[in-house]
Amino acid sequence: MRVAVVENTRITHHGQVGVALHEAGARVEVFRPWADGRLPDDPAEHDALVVFGGEQSALDDRLHPYLAALARTMRRFGEEGRAVLGICLGSQLMARGWGAENHLGTAPEFGWCEVRLRPEAQDDPVLSAVPAAFPIFQWHSDTFTLPPGALHLAEGDVARHQAFRIGRASYGMQFHFEANRAVVADWTQEFPAATERLSPGWVAAHPGLAATRGVAADAAGLALARAFVAQI
Repeated sequence: MRVAVVENTRITHHGQVGVALHEAGARVEVFRPWADGRLPDDPAEHDALVVFGGEQSALDDRLHPYLAALARTMRRFGEEGRAVLGICLGSQLMARGWGAENHLGTAPEFGWCEVRLRPEAQDDPVLSAVPAAFPIFQWHSDTFTLPPGALHLAEGDVARHQAFRIGRASYGMQFHFEANRAVVADWTQEFPAATERLSPGWVAAHPGLAATRGVAADAAGLALARAFVAQI
């Protein structure tokens, strides 16, 4: 199993997705286009493509000129029948690549928030792995319209389009299901000013939230990661 992983920022945790890929014995090739512009360019060389989040917007082409090419790459992998996963920024880029509109700054969410499955998720091979409603970590301010032909799988109170699928196994997930409690703890330590700005009192409240909502989020995140890897 050969998997191309695109990181969009200096600090990128593979988290639960990394756990599931390791369990499956995947050979992972990491791309860091924010540093060198390099992207996977041939779907025949990989069985799947995973694109993680980042602080940039999906339309930030001036500062990150590779973004348009990455959106096209995600679509090309999907059209070739490869499994594709976009998380947070990755989901926004997938939406862009498939013709949706990106809306910047209109849907800020931070922390463990509830996501609800839609009826369309009942038979989906990935989203059906989690309960009808579950807490999961969010850290974003942007959202997108549903791409033409996409199946809307999950929604939330702030960002309506939380998860969608195109074709066999191209999944866009706005929420950070890869972010287990260890990842969130590292983000809290690494970016205390940013987390406090987004959620005043976060640093003090984080341990208690991790012990409650974080436990359920970890279980949901690992279930989603394993279910996606099973589609590769």
